[in-house]
Amino acid sequence: MNPRTPDLRVYTVVDTSVASLDDAPRIAAAAAAGGSGIIQLRAKDSATRDVLAAFIAMGEALAGRAALVIDDRVDVYLAARQATEHVHGVHVGQSDLPATAVRALIGPDAILGLSAATPEQVRAAAALGVVDHLGVGAVHATPTKKDHPTPLGYDGLAHVVAASALPCVAIGGLSLPDAAGVRHAGAAGMAVVRAVAGAADPEAAAAQLLQAWEAAA
Repeated sequence: MNPRTPDLRVYTVVDTSVASLDDAPRIAAAAAAGGSGIIQLRAKDSATRDVLAAFIAMGEALAGRAALVIDDRVDVYLAARQATEHVHGVHVGQSDLPATAVRALIGPDAILGLSAATPEQVRAAAALGVVDHLGVGAVHATPTKKDHPTPLGYDGLAHVVAASALPCVAIGGLSLPDAAGVRHAGAAGMAVVRAVAGAADPEAAAAQLLQAWEAAA
């Protein structure tokens, strides 16, 4: 696996709104076994010490079988990579640290993802020259993307993706039935929360998503 070019087709977000930090390593390992090429830990309201411990444990559970990134927490990423080689980067939003500052902190070899919702934002991201891929959405209304009140839908997603020189991962209320619509919109992959991290069998759920993605080709 090239750390900066992970398999984006099935992007699993382990969000503490649907899974505990204690369960995050198991979910991450199961998702990777099912074919998820990149896993993100999203823990907006948890204690930093607990987030760090969970992120390290997820890295050890994955052992390089999938890329592992953390939402927003550059500090946690920097601390975790002192403890394990199996953490790979950070995903930030438009209101987080600027992507150029994040790249300066994490170095040239780490993954850097950035959220975007408009053609202007994706063009600006590409112009920076430091971002590896974009998370584009929200495609559908979802409680994990409250800052995007107007969902893009497939047509809006296609419009934003068409403006991007970077790979785009669709996000926002996505599940198995969305695979074809998202792929046909030109996205490089789909990011899901409940569809995998909230599933009774994350491995089977990730495998089904990957199968649906490939069937949509």
